[in-house]
Amino acid sequence: MTELAYERRGSGPPLVLIHGLGSHRQVWTPIVAEVSTRRDVIALDLPGFGESPLWPPAPHAGSVAHLADRVESFLDGLGITAFEVAGSSLGGGIALELGRRGRATAVTAFAPIGFWTGAGRRWCQSVVTAARVVAGRLDARLPAIMAAPAGRAAFCSLFYARPRRLDPADAVSAARALATAPGFAAARDAFADLRPQAYDQTTIPVTIAWGTRDAVLPFPQSRRARTRLPNARHVTLPGCGHLPFADDPSACAALLT
Repeated sequence: MTELAYERRGSGPPLVLIHGLGSHRQVWTPIVAEVSTRRDVIALDLPGFGESPLWPPAPHAGSVAHLADRVESFLDGLGITAFEVAGSSLGGGIALELGRRGRATAVTAFAPIGFWTGAGRRWCQSVVTAARVVAGRLDARLPAIMAAPAGRAAFCSLFYARPRRLDPADAVSAARALATAPGFAAARDAFADLRPQAYDQTTIPVTIAWGTRDAVLPFPQSRRARTRLPNARHVTLPGCGHLPFADDPSACAALLT
C-alpha cells in the first residue's frame, strides 16, 4: 500500500481527484462541496506533493505510469476497486492512464499533459519551473503579495484566468506547495518521455475539458486531443485558465456530476 495524504467527503459512487504538477489536493476546493453531494470524493496528494511523502526509489520515478501505479496501490489499500477519476494537467494524464488500464469507470481530464509539440512541452516545463523558483524566493512576502488583488493577479495569472477571485490564504498555500514539492523535478523531467497513447474508449466514458485562456497548456493543444481521442466528449471552458476550478466552479462541478 502507498500512503498518501487525502481528504474524503460525500456519498455516492467514488470519485478520485488528482492534481497537477506542483499542485496539491486543495486545488479542487472550489468544487468539492458541490460534487460531494453526489459523489464519494477522494482528493489526494500525489507522492512528493502536498503532504504526501516522496516515493521510494523506483524505475521511471515521477512518470505518469509510475504515479498511476502509486495511485492504484493507494486505492487498493482503501479497498476501492471501482471508481471514477478526474485529473488536472499531470493528474489528467494519470487519469487517462488509469482509464487505459481499465481501473477507472469514467475519466474526466482537465487540460491533460501530453497533447503538445516539443516546443509546447518545453514551454510548460519552463514556465511552471519559473513560477516555482519565484514562489520560493518570495516565500516570506507571499502573504502580503496575495493579500492584494493586484498581487494575486501578478503572481497567479499563469494558472488562473480570474486570479483576483482567489482566496488569499489559498493562493499562499498553493504557491508554497509549488515551491516546496520534492517530487517536482522528477515529474517535470519525465514529461520528455511521455507519448500520447490511443486510449480505448469503448468501455468507459472519457471527457476532456480545456480552458480557452490556459497559459500553461494553451488551448490549441485541445485540438490535438480531439484528433487523438475522437470518441471522447470534448468540452470547452470559455474564459477559464489552466486551473479552471476557481474560474468557473459551477461548470467544472457539472462535468463531474
